[in-house]
Amino acid sequence: MKRFSLFCTLFFILCISVLGQNGARNHDIVYEDYFTQAFIQSCAGSPDGKSVVYVEWRWDKQKDGRNRDLWKVDIASKAIQKLTFDIGDEVNPQWSPDGKQIYFIGHYQYESENQPPHDGSAQVWRINSDGSMLTPLTHIPDGIDDFQMAKDGSSIYYTKSKEHLIDEWKDLREEFRDDLEFGYGIHQVTEIWKLDLTTWRSEKIVDEKRYISAFEVSPDGKLIGMITTADELSMTLEGWSQVDIYNIDTKTVKTLPDKLWREEAPSPYGWLENITWSTNGKMLAFTVDFDGYPQEVFAAEIAVGEAGKIRRLSRPQGVSAVGGVKWYPGKDVVCIMGDCKALQRVYALDVKTGNSEILTPGEVVIDGYDFTGGDGSLAAIQSELTYYCDLVYYNPKKKAERITKVNPQFDSWKLPQLSIVKWAGANEDTVEGILELPPDYKEGQKLPLLLNLHGGPTASVKYSFLFWIYGEMAFAAKGYAVLAPNYRGSTGYGDKFMTDLIGHENDYDVIDIMTGVDYLIEKGIVDADRMGVMGWSNGGYLTNCLIASNRFKAASSGAGIMDMVMQWGEEDTPNHVINFQKGLPWENPQQYFKASPIYTLKPGITTATLIHVGGSDSRVPPSHSRALFRALHYYIKAPCELVIYPGQGHGLSTYTYRSAKMKWDHAWFDKYIMNK
Repeated sequence: MKRFSLFCTLFFILCISVLGQNGARNHDIVYEDYFTQAFIQSCAGSPDGKSVVYVEWRWDKQKDGRNRDLWKVDIASKAIQKLTFDIGDEVNPQWSPDGKQIYFIGHYQYESENQPPHDGSAQVWRINSDGSMLTPLTHIPDGIDDFQMAKDGSSIYYTKSKEHLIDEWKDLREEFRDDLEFGYGIHQVTEIWKLDLTTWRSEKIVDEKRYISAFEVSPDGKLIGMITTADELSMTLEGWSQVDIYNIDTKTVKTLPDKLWREEAPSPYGWLENITWSTNGKMLAFTVDFDGYPQEVFAAEIAVGEAGKIRRLSRPQGVSAVGGVKWYPGKDVVCIMGDCKALQRVYALDVKTGNSEILTPGEVVIDGYDFTGGDGSLAAIQSELTYYCDLVYYNPKKKAERITKVNPQFDSWKLPQLSIVKWAGANEDTVEGILELPPDYKEGQKLPLLLNLHGGPTASVKYSFLFWIYGEMAFAAKGYAVLAPNYRGSTGYGDKFMTDLIGHENDYDVIDIMTGVDYLIEKGIVDADRMGVMGWSNGGYLTNCLIASNRFKAASSGAGIMDMVMQWGEEDTPNHVINFQKGLPWENPQQYFKASPIYTLKPGITTATLIHVGGSDSRVPPSHSRALFRALHYYIKAPCELVIYPGQGHGLSTYTYRSAKMKWDHAWFDKYIMNK
């Protein structure tokens, strides 16, 4: 078609056919290889800038899950050391100011003991930086929520939750609290405590009958910045949260005026996140994340609990802020991780001038970072085309050096050919996607297609190596072409590209996706008679939108929406739906109707549909999946199967369930697309 020839280009930026360091790439990827991977979750740079401690996840079949341990790497020598060995999870590592010790949250459980800190609850632990002297510091019944090391190392601050009953109907709620469930009135509130590491005495600092989702103590220990809500529900966090400044000396609270991110924002339902103090303690930065709208970064001037000027920081052109907010050491510069096209980098935003720069240049995907020492050097959790989730060290001149290799087995894997493809989507706008082709693909071959749709929709598929349970890597190894489109609403392609989806779900996004499919067919890469589609969350929703087209032989729908009114009424974050449908159900009923794929179902559908959902999913409740199965199986008589994972939420957390999902998907597509 003419419009495709005008707007679309296919270019292989890098065909991955290099030899691994340990010899030729001779291992054909199979889905079981997924469970051999290690993942770096977070990292913390040492005060002297010489080493980095990081949290590494590895799958543990015996545990039926993933086990997290602390590791340390020396930046100069690249020597690594495992610090923790117990079967338990260690998270949120923080260095003591002298660099001799590491503090963290540990979950340890021993059958012989049922008291904290050995009952599996979250407690603060300490270990020497050489791996010796593992010591519990807190013994809190039911555990803590979060903690922070004081800047001078003299104490730690931690939060813990308690149940609170509101005054209205308090007696009746109290009488039946163990027998009945109430819509509201019994909720969690948070206390902040201080533990002195010299006297070992604990002191309650904050008890304001509020739930604290995030906090940080100022460098001088006088103020606490907090993101608070009346209760712990996600619904209130996304629309009714506020930034509070607690003065420890006067025991008073000041709330930042929220006009910029409530009244003057495109939506009042923003999530407040990523609160952090500047190095000198004079400014407080945080982000506001709006479903469907670009995330914004704010910096507020603070003086002894009083709020001064609040600035909305300018994002670089085309960049969506996604978190990882930190202050550049010693400067009035806020750093963020931001999406740009299919990449994710660390950007520095100057609060005063509005200028910005990239701290991690190149075609990289950053999933976390921390500064090391005080000179601006940083360690980033980075992925590129041939490796995933390793630590890369950047010195102040932005020279990069990879300092870990947590997955050496990758060197022998036959990796798919990855490329970025472009085509004309809705309104003739350019849309991009990531295309995976088999390692031995030759031009002119026509392949079966697996369309892999990302969730969100305020997210994107990145241009890097990724082997995940939702289709990446393993299907290309079996001879499929795998297309992951960054459809309308995705991050990293400019504010307009994101907000165009508002009021146009099951419309612009579907057009963007299907024009990409047609482009690959036109180019002779894809066999139109052998196509499948899969996705989870918003990807499952879009899969549901495509089932009735009958263009796909098979589908795998994971945790997907069928009816927007049902979703608004049941999910834990209903304001997501309000934003995208431009109002409440009774304000815009036709929009809810048009966006709901349940009304597209009809007799004659032949797409063989596999349906997955967590039995305890509060984000996309299983009622949607049950409705889809009922419609296809009992009324339309299309081939389908419903798989419910008991006790699982919006993601699958166990080895057993992730393995089951992958086995079902591969068997399903092999049968209906490959005719095996």
